[in-house]
Amino acid sequence: MKVTFEKPTAQRGVVTVSIEQADYAPQVKKALKDYQKKAQLPGFRPGNVPMGLIQKRVGPAIKAEEVDKAVTKALFDYIRENKVAVLGQPLGDDSQEQQNIEGQDNFEFRFLVALEPEFDATLTQKDKIPYYNITVDDARVDEQVKGFQQRGSRPAEASEYEDGDVLRGNISELDETGAPKEGGVYAEGSSLMPKYFKADDQKAYFEGAKKGDAIIFNPTKANDGNEAELAAILKLPKEEVKEHTGDFLFTITDISRMKPAEVDQELFDQVYGKDAVKSEEEFRARIKEELTQQFAADSDFRFLIDVREYLTKRVGKLEFDEELLRRIVKQGEQDGDKEMSDEDFQKSVEELQWHLTRQQLIEKQGLKLEADELQQTAVQAARFQFAQYGMSNIPDEYLLDYAKRMLDNEEQRQSLVRRALDTKLSLALKNVVTLDQKQVSLDDFNKLFEKA
Repeated sequence: MKVTFEKPTAQRGVVTVSIEQADYAPQVKKALKDYQKKAQLPGFRPGNVPMGLIQKRVGPAIKAEEVDKAVTKALFDYIRENKVAVLGQPLGDDSQEQQNIEGQDNFEFRFLVALEPEFDATLTQKDKIPYYNITVDDARVDEQVKGFQQRGSRPAEASEYEDGDVLRGNISELDETGAPKEGGVYAEGSSLMPKYFKADDQKAYFEGAKKGDAIIFNPTKANDGNEAELAAILKLPKEEVKEHTGDFLFTITDISRMKPAEVDQELFDQVYGKDAVKSEEEFRARIKEELTQQFAADSDFRFLIDVREYLTKRVGKLEFDEELLRRIVKQGEQDGDKEMSDEDFQKSVEELQWHLTRQQLIEKQGLKLEADELQQTAVQAARFQFAQYGMSNIPDEYLLDYAKRMLDNEEQRQSLVRRALDTKLSLALKNVVTLDQKQVSLDDFNKLFEKA
């Protein structure tokens, strides 16, 4: 077995694997014997089919398979042992003459490989990169407090309808004259939320309504014929609501309004757990601390974007063998017959350049991801997901179990690995470059992404 490597261009390499009969013959012989043990043909007992017949029936296919295995192993062993920096998978050289498996004993296979471009992404203190610190002001804390109050809202009785209230009452079908329809629909304890009516004229009938008021409206028009909504209001099966498209009389028995939670011990316990916070001052301080941590992660995320932009300008556009890259991408996609547009391909090339730059930065900083660090990242991601729904006091054992399920999902795992490495990379680079510290509001910080 002989493997050689040529580099016709800086972006393309050719690996040639030369294989002789002695390199694969023992494997072919063993495979044929294994097949003979299992072969079943009419006129022969299992395992007693003559080798000549086995050779005739499956010899070429087994030879081709063993040659392919030997060549593939030699190819990837060479790339690994010689540390050839390749992009994607090697491709067979289409210009090579077709190999005659049956008629040849010695073979030569050529493979094309796209090579990583050589570049230097070293950063030092001479490199000055912006770092945005987001201000956590009282207004932002107030906004978060109101959010917790809304999540802790409870229904309270109201005397007069306001937009967003829930109305409960009895509903009865009317005939063309406006009188109760004989044999018509009647339901008690029906619920309405006029705020979500599709027709403004129907919504207007309920403005300023009070308990005990009787209001005529058309449920079908109000809900734009939505059968599920009408079935819930009229308390009918969905398939029957089309038979009742006229006006109805709704007599209000109750008006319910969601009242925000008070900023008191009950709310503190609901958000952070029993007695974890004991005063409004502590509550606001805890919120500010959490927002500061959250914004710090956002600042680090933005910092890596600025590192990317900085290095892209400094290094310049990397040179790739685009024709070969297109073929590699096409081969790797599920829909291999679909051509990638020039715009999508250029975006892929830009992402590839950052991937290589990021990888070089990680290697230069000697960063490695430990299992406990990945688990902690998953726990933090789980905690953040629950916090989005106002659940901040989730027990640690539940977070760990949820994090484990996230890591069991390969797609989520890869996302978490990337996030964890980005966190480590951001922390490392902040100690390498000179930070151009900037204090900004959250609104101004978000505008940075709008510009991008």
